[in-house]
Amino acid sequence: MNIALLCHDHKKELMEQFCLAYSGILAKHHICATDSTGRLVAEATGLPITLYLSHEHGGSQQIGARIAYNEIDMVLFFTDPQTHELDVDLDYITRLCDQYNIPFATNVATAEMLIMGLARGDLDWRDIVKTGHSPFLP
Repeated sequence: MNIALLCHDHKKELMEQFCLAYSGILAKHHICATDSTGRLVAEATGLPITLYLSHEHGGSQQIGARIAYNEIDMVLFFTDPQTHELDVDLDYITRLCDQYNIPFATNVATAEMLIMGLARGDLDWRDIVKTGHSPFLP
């Protein structure tokens, strides 16, 4: 599975700690992230992470394009409800995830549910969606 990581500046430490705690699960998947978030997580966990541009230079749009092309299976975007820093980017990613049925977490509680579901195989349906072959359709 392809997992995208994004976060507001005040949530970078939380993202780093979350990824460190779940590095065993994350190591089995492909991780991509905006530049500074990805670097922090890679340094803390040792996980290989595909880095995109920083949000100031279009990293959220790069990840958004991958969502639109059905190349992202989960998005973890830890948001700071006290800031209006990335409202446009957050709205953009939220709409894309809703449009393309991508599991999306904006806080650590929901992210933990998604990661545990990923470990159990609950998100294997994404492989069907990506290939376009559904066992439920004729």
